[in-house]
Amino acid sequence: MKRISAIIIGAFLMLGASSCFANTQNLQIFSVDNTKGTIDAKSIQKAFNSSGVVVDVNNDMNSIFSKRYDKVHHKKYNLAIFTNAKLVSKLMKKYPSIGLITPLSMSIYSGVDNSINVSTLSLAGMARITKIPATNPDLIAYSKLVDAALHKALPNGKYLSVNHNVKSSGNSLVTEFTIEFELEDGDTYVDAKESFKEEFEAEIGPVGYLVPKSYTLEHTDYDFFDTYSIIRFNAIFPVSKNHPDAGAYAPFSLVIYKKKGDDTVHIAYPSIDNWISDLGVTDKDAVKEVNKTQNMIKDILSELTE
Repeated sequence: MKRISAIIIGAFLMLGASSCFANTQNLQIFSVDNTKGTIDAKSIQKAFNSSGVVVDVNNDMNSIFSKRYDKVHHKKYNLAIFTNAKLVSKLMKKYPSIGLITPLSMSIYSGVDNSINVSTLSLAGMARITKIPATNPDLIAYSKLVDAALHKALPNGKYLSVNHNVKSSGNSLVTEFTIEFELEDGDTYVDAKESFKEEFEAEIGPVGYLVPKSYTLEHTDYDFFDTYSIIRFNAIFPVSKNHPDAGAYAPFSLVIYKKKGDDTVHIAYPSIDNWISDLGVTDKDAVKEVNKTQNMIKDILSELTE
């Protein structure tokens, strides 16, 4: 497979560049008292599923953290991913950037006050990453589904005041690459995409990235449209200590797609180093791992698309 074309890194949005979101929080935390312990990650998953946002993965991170790092930061801490296939399909037609948040992610965690909390992207956050207008009816419908799921999962809950002072970091909001696949005899674009994905997975696995789930989305406008849910424990573990709501960003989604009639293959993911400014991360070890996570995957994709 011959790879052509230039890398485009950070093609289309700088943090804080849009005044539309200047005073709007990009993530939301829904919370309720859970002194009786009647709400847990499994009951939240059940409520989400019945509300039309299907939870595909719901991992107990404390089980993982305790084995890998011999300690945990919170009494309960889960990371989960979820989607609504119908709305994603509708948005794909005009906005392939919906792949940047397919799947959406959330953290489920216990607070020091016996509360249980769920962190997800807000409508503003969904619009900001994808550049889909916040007035788009399908994006609004997606946000409303998440809101309904949160209210069903945490009865009598409320949104907390989020005080992250989001400022421009100077980093691009999205890291993006382009490539052209030169087909071998008898190969299809899907075959070429599968070969690329095999190489990509072979590169990210040994350096600590895991793929909880990948999606192959069918649409008449595309030769292929695939997304990955990707996580690196060495980044989310230190960040989640002081910022458990980071689950609104992690796992992060990477999209690879090709429109019919267009030779260009697009690959993109939300730039991970923007967690630092978005969440107000100051811990030196956490900052180091977040930057390392961004740079490693960027370098891998740079090499694969040369």
